[in-house]
Amino acid sequence: MKPILIVDDEPSMRMALSESLVCCGYEVDTASDGTDALRKIGRSRYELVITDMRMPGASGMEVLRGVKNNSPETRVIVITAYGTVNTAVEAMKEGASDFIMKPFSLEDLELVVKNVITGVQPEPERETGEAVAVKEIITRDKQMLSLLETLKAVSRSKSTVLIQGESGTGKELVARFVHRHSNRSRMPFVAINCAAVPHNLLESEMFGYEKGAFTGAAQRRVGKFELADGGTLLLDEISEMDIQLQAKLLRAIQESEIDRLGGKGPVAVDVRIIATTNADLKKEIQEKRFREDLYYRLNVIPVRIPPLRERISDVGPLAEFFLDKHSRVNQRKKPALKEEVLERMKGYHWPGNVRELENAIERAVLMCAGGEINPDLPFSEEGGPQPEETGGGRESGEEASAAGTLRDMEKRLICDTLRQVQGNKTQASKILGISVRTMRNKLNEYRME
Repeated sequence: MKPILIVDDEPSMRMALSESLVCCGYEVDTASDGTDALRKIGRSRYELVITDMRMPGASGMEVLRGVKNNSPETRVIVITAYGTVNTAVEAMKEGASDFIMKPFSLEDLELVVKNVITGVQPEPERETGEAVAVKEIITRDKQMLSLLETLKAVSRSKSTVLIQGESGTGKELVARFVHRHSNRSRMPFVAINCAAVPHNLLESEMFGYEKGAFTGAAQRRVGKFELADGGTLLLDEISEMDIQLQAKLLRAIQESEIDRLGGKGPVAVDVRIIATTNADLKKEIQEKRFREDLYYRLNVIPVRIPPLRERISDVGPLAEFFLDKHSRVNQRKKPALKEEVLERMKGYHWPGNVRELENAIERAVLMCAGGEINPDLPFSEEGGPQPEETGGGRESGEEASAAGTLRDMEKRLICDTLRQVQGNKTQASKILGISVRTMRNKLNEYRME
């Protein structure tokens, strides 16, 4: 994979972005301003360019145009603290793949970069054997294929869509699929995670605020509704929204207008709403945590994404896709996936769905010692056996002793993973599905022992 170019005139921001993406396994180059970026773009090819908008010399918009003139296939993410609806829309019209507003967390940036790099293919659709890959939605399951065809047919309407499914099934991917097949596809796709924003801040995130609306509001801020004007707004984990704010959301959807905090009057918006949840909303309604009128307003086009255990035929093509992806990102030779390993994977329950499968494949790529995936490699994040392996009764005392204690197995797995990634604690933590703090605590315990 070609490197990522980061363009920012602030050295501290440039360094933070660079270190964050390097830790994710990307090769990174940097430019100190727009002029430096245009010079580098003329000499080299990049997978992705991430550029600030306001810089001395050439602006971020000039960098965007320079990229599209020199290398149309290179994708661009623009970053701005001065964003308005017009700026965001102009950038998208000029060919930007996505945009992100300051202030933002490095986790937000990593997610946007991952979505842009893995979610945009040169062709809108392509055939992979019997499986169909549609912008990262890879399936040969008849139920999923039928669902995607139905969504294509209804995507061009403005009707709200409610996507329900277990965590890790790919609800946001389906939301982006709807946006791409709508007549709003060239307009912004804006997402907000209702579970990640504190309740007292979610209203200002969605609707924005005027200067002086509250202590600390030093300038006007445009909310997600206005950023998505003309396009699509994804309300992720809608069940986590405070019930009082649900009433304001309902009015915004019904009236196609919002009220900024501290504003003098309503602001008209043209937004298509897609909401996702992994909760049982009917149960939430019964327990008075979700408004029934909002549920019916959102559920105009209901979508249920089946869990991976209900579409086992997708395990093979998804595993191959993730093998390609993580071998490329980690600059490893792609290991072979033997039939016996694939059969073990098909027999596993996958409680974490596609997300868990991807984590397992990434872990397998990094821990693979030969040219093929180790048949004995545990697929679950806990490192435990597959469900079918536990069905033959309990281990004898001698067998448990031979395997060592659970703590010994944990220590061995952590140490083996660290060796595979040359001691990189961040990468090892990601593979094992634990936090870096937990990793440090475990290592300190082992040193004390």
